Formats: sequence, structure tokens, C-alpha cells
Amino acid sequence: MKSSTLESPDAAAAALLQEVDALARELDRGRRRAATLESGLDKDLGIDSLGRVELLVRLEKRFGVTLPDASVAGAETVSDLLRALGRAVPASAPVSAAPAAAAPATDAGGAAPESSATLLDALEWHVAKHPGRVHIALQLENGGHDDISYADLLKESEEVAAGLHELGLEPGRPVALMLPTSRDYFKAFFGVMRAGGIPVPLYPPHRASQIEEHVRRQAGILASARVGVMITSDEVRKAGRLVQAQVPELRHVVTVPDLTRPGATVPRIRLKASDVAFLQYTSGSTGTPKGVVLTHGNLLANIRSMSEASRAENEVFVSWLPLYHDMGLIGAWLGSLTLGMRAVLMSPLMFLARPTRWLHAISRERGTISAAPNFAYDLCARKIPEADLEGLDLSAWRLALNGAEMIHPDTLDRFCERFAKYGFRRESMFPVYGLAECSLGLAFPPLGRGPKIDAIRRSDFADKGLATPVAADESGVLRFASCGRPLPGHEVRIVDEAGREVHERECGRLQFRGPSTTSGYYRNPEATRELFDGPWVKSGDTAYVAEGEIFLVGRTKDLIIRGGRNIHPQELEEAVGRVPGIRLGCVAVFGTADPATGTEKLIVLAETREQDPDARAKLVDAIQEAAVGLLGTGAEEVVLAPPRTVLKTPSGKIRRSACRELYERGTLLKPASVGVQVARLVASSVKPTLRRARQGMAGALYALWIRVFLILSAIPAVPITLLLPALSWRRAFVRLWSRATLAFAGIRLDVTGRDALSGEGPCVVVANHASYLDAVVLIAVLPSRFSFVAKREFTQSWFARLFMSRLGTLFVDRFDPEKGVEDAGAAAEAVRQGRSLAVFPEGTFGRAPGLRPFRLGAFMVAAQASAPVLPVALRGTRSILRDEQWFPRRGAVGVTLGRPIAPAGGDWTSALALRDAARREILRACGEPDLTGDDSGKA
Repeated sequence: MKSSTLESPDAAAAALLQEVDALARELDRGRRRAATLESGLDKDLGIDSLGRVELLVRLEKRFGVTLPDASVAGAETVSDLLRALGRAVPASAPVSAAPAAAAPATDAGGAAPESSATLLDALEWHVAKHPGRVHIALQLENGGHDDISYADLLKESEEVAAGLHELGLEPGRPVALMLPTSRDYFKAFFGVMRAGGIPVPLYPPHRASQIEEHVRRQAGILASARVGVMITSDEVRKAGRLVQAQVPELRHVVTVPDLTRPGATVPRIRLKASDVAFLQYTSGSTGTPKGVVLTHGNLLANIRSMSEASRAENEVFVSWLPLYHDMGLIGAWLGSLTLGMRAVLMSPLMFLARPTRWLHAISRERGTISAAPNFAYDLCARKIPEADLEGLDLSAWRLALNGAEMIHPDTLDRFCERFAKYGFRRESMFPVYGLAECSLGLAFPPLGRGPKIDAIRRSDFADKGLATPVAADESGVLRFASCGRPLPGHEVRIVDEAGREVHERECGRLQFRGPSTTSGYYRNPEATRELFDGPWVKSGDTAYVAEGEIFLVGRTKDLIIRGGRNIHPQELEEAVGRVPGIRLGCVAVFGTADPATGTEKLIVLAETREQDPDARAKLVDAIQEAAVGLLGTGAEEVVLAPPRTVLKTPSGKIRRSACRELYERGTLLKPASVGVQVARLVASSVKPTLRRARQGMAGALYALWIRVFLILSAIPAVPITLLLPALSWRRAFVRLWSRATLAFAGIRLDVTGRDALSGEGPCVVVANHASYLDAVVLIAVLPSRFSFVAKREFTQSWFARLFMSRLGTLFVDRFDPEKGVEDAGAAAEAVRQGRSLAVFPEGTFGRAPGLRPFRLGAFMVAAQASAPVLPVALRGTRSILRDEQWFPRRGAVGVTLGRPIAPAGGDWTSALALRDAARREILRACGEPDLTGDDSGKA
């Protein structure tokens, strides 16, 4: 490249990004996300110390300059490299001329503001780049559409913000939005944010006849958030004034036209990533209101993680989801806004009235992404007449996200089978998992695979909480759909009731953490304390993990999700208890899965002494009237039961889960004396209580035994290791000690492929890294001739340096390119001299399952020394001793030694080929997902 390139900053930046991105894609062939100037070389692009050396060579050749080694070694981001190029000196030898690379188009569809810290920043970025581009195509009931550009949204939101300023809205004060899906909603949402307020989305009433009751039910949320202003429609405003007496701080109930000041602007408010973006209250909450606090940083982290996991680029998102629900608000709208997608949106009522509108909008608009709860897919699969589907083309639909409620495998099968003839591909069905406390998304499945259904033995699941895999056609089988793996940067763990992490395929309580995690509930410190377990957030769901993927099996909460709406049972129980003839405090409301509709049935169980059939029929009518008045919908079934049917705890709390179990078994109304009921309850609780106590005691004793053994055995073993004169003796002794440790711990080693070690000559063993236990396992399995390669940080401890050095360990630098090359050269020379090496090419490990990207050092050594690479897959060590834990658990470890892979040469390309081949072998046997996002190497 000529020096003129360096005189043009835009051309230099484009050329630099081209070179960096090319190298990053070589290192990670599954990579889809392009490099940006803000990308971290190591963290985001995976360019380690050896990769930086290669990058230095390419940049100097491309730009015809000489760069000091320190400028690349010390660079953290691509922009650091750009500054280094600006200070570079011309190369001593002339470089041939080459045309400047064209800068990427800034207004290409799908462009995303990577550096935006807030949602307002993202909107303003798009307005600056492509103001006239249509952001929202709002579908109207008459078949037309109302287009909203980025510039329209910013201008109209500023006009609303001006009206809020006139009302005296204070920065950081919540503002309620009770609006339907409409143009007014979008400009009001950003108008509140533009004025410095915090939007609080609330769901609007569906019927004019329910306005007063609906607004009264929102009083709890308005009081919880201390809302001073509520923006709503004309109809709701009239009834909304009634609620002001119940919420003293609610001073203004206004409409969007009331607030709009045409042509007005407001002072720019500088929001930060840590500022609250909005409060997410549960939709239609009838329980104690809890507003999830979501910051701009939380939301953008989640949107970017979902984008990375879904490889979103130039998408069209079609949605009917309500904008007061996180999947519709964040996933469909705010995600589309941030990532520059075209958002084709319609009212939920348009979908519910005619579900075909959703599918035909996807067909007409060539929609690539859409999302819905399970019931919507089931509704389309079962209820839409064939004649209404004429001309439907779903071939462009790339991701059909299914979430927000329990996912039924039968629904997935029905939808995929019915719409296959309309171009829908099974691999597009995308079961996901998320919750408001994680902003939205938490787990996505691998792309292009389709639903993964796990068939497990019902008896093991019910009796032991174990997800034992069985053939799908066996009797007594339960089926669950995988929701995939945690999103990039997020982690999930499954714990028992004591808070200890459980084994794979063992059911427990799902907890998570990550950058999109809420800080808690708004003005509710007690609920916030209950939400957290240290740094982990309790999801309230039960699940198990198999092969790194999450399978949801139920909820620990009493929340009922019916047709995508959350229903809390307490208030309905109280209302039913006030019906004359029903015993107050003796009502249980619960949900149960309904395969016929793909959602949950609402069941009301109420005790009464009434025996007359006509009187009982009137009681059922009164209960249904109470349910409709409170929820806008009746129950699927009302069960009138004799006294002492509703199960309670000793403190008088309703045991809803126990009532549901009796209902599902069909034994709810079978007559039983008080003595029999008590005996049943006692008998059913003894076994699990004893089992938990036994497991807890056994686990604690086991951990104590291992620690005592390690301390007592180390007292003689460490001095012996240090004092033995010959290296071969020291290694043999440590190998014996490792085997004894595993044996005393009861850890069984299952080793396959031992004949791979029978070859003569040196080799380089590479193994996946999942636990502190990995080194002990490799020492126990590998012959004594192997030397370990370890990171130089270990030398900072005099004891670790002395002990590891006595075993012939080679230390390498992971961060200094110059030193890293020197260490790699020393390692290659050691192999040429006949030494075999053992390396963990991931360089580190974490607590979450998954194979991390491999560093190139070990493979460069093998290529330069013409030595074969021997891939070794370790399985089970993570479950026994997970990162951040010092509480070992019993288990077995599988060790699979693959076939040796000979290098094709001694250059960079040969090292890359060695790395990719070894990684594929390890992926096949380690039983964990590929964290690079590239599934091509899997069997």
C-alpha cells in the first residue's frame, strides 16, 4: 500500500479492518461478526500473542511501513493499531503501489452502532447515518401500513418530550405508558426517555367495558413505581382519573396529543449505560408488583449477545407481540432499532383476531425473524383453515423464536409438519429461553439444527429428579425441548435446594449471571435480596443440563402462564373466597399444561359444604364471573370440593403445586379421612427429606475426606518429589500420587484409545480444559515422558515455580508476542530433541460448559518440529470440580485419546490445519458445545 493510504484516515481504517478481519476469520472459521475499530484484539477477535506476530507481518506488508513490536504487542483494540499506523515509519524497501480499499458503506441495511452506550445513542446514530430509512412498518387493520423512519421517531419523540418538560417531569422519574401498539406508543416511549424520565410499559385494556376495573388493577404498579404521569388514550384517561385518589403521586393522566409540541426540541440529556432505561413489570400482574430494573447497558448487552448468537444481519423482524411484554418490546422493537433491522409490527389483537395475518405478513414482507409464545404456534398449526393459507410463502423465515412460556415438543412437530409445504424449514424453529430479570434472552440453540427433543424416563424424573435418556418410543416417557446454550457472556448453573451445583441430567433450580442481569426490583429491597444467591440470579424455574444445553421442566414459582400472559393466583383466590358459599382461605388456583392448546389451563379449586346441584351450579357461575371480572377471562375448569381438600402448609399457606399434582393424577376428589390425608402427606415428605439430608451429609463428608487426604498425602509427597534426584523418578512418583488421589476420591477413569500412545518418537498432546482436575487426570493417564506446558503466571509463586520446574514444566508467555515467539521456539527445539509435550490450548477454563477457542502455540510447535499432534478429550471433570468451587463431587471421568495428526508442513497454514483437525476430534468426544459458534467440526 502506498503512503497515500495513510494520508487518508478513512481508507487506512478500511484497509486495517480488512486485514484484521481476515486474520480473525482464519483463526475462527465460524466467525460471522465483522471486526470494528472498537473490537478487542484478544477478547473479541481471539488474536493471541502468536496471532499478533502474524498480524504485524501482514500490516507491514500491506501498508509498506515498519511498526515497532511494542505498538502491536501493547494494542488492545483495532483503533490502537490505527493510531500506531499513523506513527509508523516507511519501510526501508520500496513497496509496490496498490489501490486503496474502499470504505464500507455506512448506510447498509443491518448496520449497528457498536459503540452506543444507550438506546438514545443508538437511535441518534441511525438518524445520523440514514435518517429516511424506514425503521417501523406498522401494519394497520385496514391492510395498509404506517411507515416510521428513524428521523420521524426522533423528531416526534422530541415533540412529546417538550410536553413532558412543561409538566415539570423530573429526571429519573417513572412515567407509565398504557397505550396500544401504535405510532403514539413509539414516540411516547422515546419521548419519556428523551425528557429524562423512565418509561413503565403497562398493558392497555382490551375492551371498553373493562377500562375502569383494568385501571384500578394497575394502581399497585403505579404506586410501586411512584408514577407521577401516565400517558394513555382518551378512553382510558377518563377512567384513569379515578385511580388518582388511590395513587396520590399520580398527578397527570394525559394523551400523546396532549403532550405533543410540534417542531419543539428539548435540551440534550446525557444518559449513561448505567442509567435505568425502563421498568419491566409483569404483564397483567395481579400479585405484588415487582418492577425489574433494566439499564441501557443491560439491554444493549442482551441485544448484542442475541445478535451474535443468531448471526443477525440485514434482517426483517415481523411481530404481533405486545409492547408491554419483554419479548415484544426488547426482542421485536428495541432489538430491531439497535441493530438496524426493518421492524414489521402489528397489534396483538390483529393476530388474535386473525392469526393468518402474522403468517401472511412474514410471507409478504419476506420476514426473516419472528417470535411468539408456544400457544401461537399451536394455534396456527391447529386452527387456521387451509383456504386461508393460499399463496403463503415462509421460505424466507430464518428464525422462528419460540419462548415466553413452556415449549411443547408436540407443538413444534405439528407446526413444522403443517407448514413445510409452505416453505417453512424445521431447522428454522428456534426454541429459546429468557426472562425479564435477564433483560430478555438467556439461552439460544445452535443455528440451523432445528428443535432438539430429549426423551427421558418418567419414573426416574418423578422419583429421583434425574433426566435419564431413553428411546422416544418407550412407555413412560417425558419429552422436553432444548432451549440451547447460554448467550455469549452469560452463564447458567443448576443447583439443588441447598444451593450446590448438581450433575449433568440432574434436575434443579436454574440460576444465571451475565452483563444483562438486572440489579433488582424497583423500590423493593426485600424482593431484590430474595432474587439473588450471591452473584447468581434465581430464575424461579427448574431445569436440567445435558451436553451443555438447557432443558426447562417447570417453575418453582406459582406463576401461571396462559396464552402468553402471566397470572398470579393470590388475588383470584381471594376473590373466589369472597363468593357466598365458598370457604374463605380454602381456594387454590393453579395452571396445568394443556396439550390441546399448547398453553396452560387455569384451574380453580374451591371448598364448599353445598350439596344441592342447582346451588353448586350457581357457585360455578359466580366463580367464573369473578375470574372474568379480574382477569378478563374465565377458568377452564372449576372444581368444587368438600372441606379439607385444599392442601396447606402448617402455617396455613396454600400448597398449589401439591394440589396440581393431585388434580393431574385424578385423585383430587377421592374421599379420604383426615388421618389418611395426614399420613399421605407425612409419607410423601419423609423419603425426599431423608434423601436430601443423606445427599447433603454424604457430599459434605466426601469433600472433607478429599481435603484431608490431599493435606495428609502432600506432607510426604511434596518433599519426595522435590528431593528425588532423577527427573524420570520424580515424574513416575507424581504419576503414582495422581492415580492414588483419584482412587481415594472414588473417581473412575474410563480411558479409550490407549494404543495412540504406543508410537515411537515425540508428540504434542492437546486436551480440552474444563477443571483444575484436568492436569491430575492427564498425569495419571499419560506416560512419564511427557512435559507439561504452563502459562508463565505460575512462576510468580515460588512454590509453584519450584515444584513445576522439578517436573520439567515449560513456561510460556501468553501476552508478550516477542517473548511468546521465543518460548514457542524453545518448545519446538525441545520436541526436536525428543521431548513430548502436553498442552491445554484453550489457555484457561470457566465454569460454563463449552470448548473455547484454541491458541495456536502448541500447533506451531508441532508444525515446526514435524511432530504429530495427539488430541485428548476429557469428559466429566467439570461436573466433579467446577471453576469457582472447592467442593468436589463424586463422578467418573472419560478420557478419549484420538488418532495422531501429522503436520503437512512447518508454516502458519499447517498450524491452522492442525488446530482445526485436533479441535474437531476433541469436540466429537468431550460432550460439550463449541463456544466459537461454529458447529461444522461436530460429528
